[in-house]
Amino acid sequence: MSKKCPKHPKYRGIRPPKSNCKTCWKFYQEIKAITDDKIALDRLAIQSSEKLRELSKKYKNILTENDDLKQIIQAMQTIKASTKRFTISQKKGGASEATAIIVASDWHFEENVRPETINNLNAFNIEIGKIRANNFWRNSLTLINLCKKDITINNILLVLLGDFITNMIHEELAETNLLAPIDACIEVQNILISGIEFLLRNTDCRLTIPCHSGNHGRTTARPRHSNEGGHSLEHFIYHNMAIHFANNPRVSFLIAQGYHTYINIYNMTIRIHHGHDIRYQGGVGGLYIPLNKAIAQWNKGCRADLDILGHFHQFRDGGNFIVNGSLIGYNAYALSIKAEFEKPRQAFFLIDKKRGKTIVAPILLDSN
Repeated sequence: MSKKCPKHPKYRGIRPPKSNCKTCWKFYQEIKAITDDKIALDRLAIQSSEKLRELSKKYKNILTENDDLKQIIQAMQTIKASTKRFTISQKKGGASEATAIIVASDWHFEENVRPETINNLNAFNIEIGKIRANNFWRNSLTLINLCKKDITINNILLVLLGDFITNMIHEELAETNLLAPIDACIEVQNILISGIEFLLRNTDCRLTIPCHSGNHGRTTARPRHSNEGGHSLEHFIYHNMAIHFANNPRVSFLIAQGYHTYINIYNMTIRIHHGHDIRYQGGVGGLYIPLNKAIAQWNKGCRADLDILGHFHQFRDGGNFIVNGSLIGYNAYALSIKAEFEKPRQAFFLIDKKRGKTIVAPILLDSN
């Protein structure tokens, strides 16, 4: 390295010289080259140090993952080597006892549902109604036989909740229904009698049949409260059926005289009604809120453990209530009130002698 300029001994070469002295400029360039090299070396050292730290961090993570994998492998080998087995014992003693509940309602047998009016979600006419009714009885028996494999079932509660016919209670229905009300009643009566006889032939159970009128079977413009049955075509059907089975000791009819019927099954009290006295206007909380409010008020007078109802064409298990579906399925009215779409179905469940309501299942109507 050149020595400092003798003419400018105080110049240290840190900044460019202010004079044109060649010696100072040469000294400056040499100092600058040394400084640039040192900076480059320092920068390289820093970069190498950062890479080393990054590699060290990755290496530690790999070591941690390796330890975790070793523990997992060791645990898997321990589980694989285990020969201890959990013992499942077969059921001992007699089968439990239960009553089968079959709910039928809201068939609207003579109503016509044209697919093009409801976005092809459903279709319904007399022929489809007969097919679904046939599936109702057949699939009800299938569910009973399935449950009877492990459960003693000696009694069937066949709950008839009304609205089996649509009737001509509105002008539109008078235009679109496929049968006159009396003709529809005859068809429904024949199907119900045939279904009861089908259950009697294919089971050894006793049938208790509580019967309720719906709001569609009325012969008055507005629903009646104190004398609903006396103005109901379905009430007449039920009495005809009771006469038909009067001499059969396995069949008992309970034809409602008021809005509610109370039945005791084992240690449970069941309250049965069609459901048309529940005021539900389509709120976001669904049917559960108005129905539970109604149940709470009714329980102040006569308490029940379980309510069975129909009317809303929605199969629901609310814990303390069962709402039945429908046989007709989705229609133009349901679409207009923004009702939730549901396929045709009816309700089946068991009341166990010791456990209360247990198995709850839909009775599918569009398939065998």
